[in-house]
Amino acid sequence: MLIIPIKDGENIDRALKRFKRKFDRTGTMRALRGRQQFKKPSVVRRAQIQKAQYIQGLRDAENI
Repeated sequence: MLIIPIKDGENIDRALKRFKRKFDRTGTMRALRGRQQFKKPSVVRRAQIQKAQYIQGLRDAENI
């Protein structure tokens, strides 16, 4: 459970923004969306490899 301490006189919008940022960093929604549909381990692994290749290609292009 996330606990966001609110300081005296702090704007509720600012506290809500801190809560949303902290919630996004936990990755809860990403995990829930990922579990909605089953993916075979081979498909997950292939997607990870493709993502790594894409990122490596961007880094290589940046160094050239």
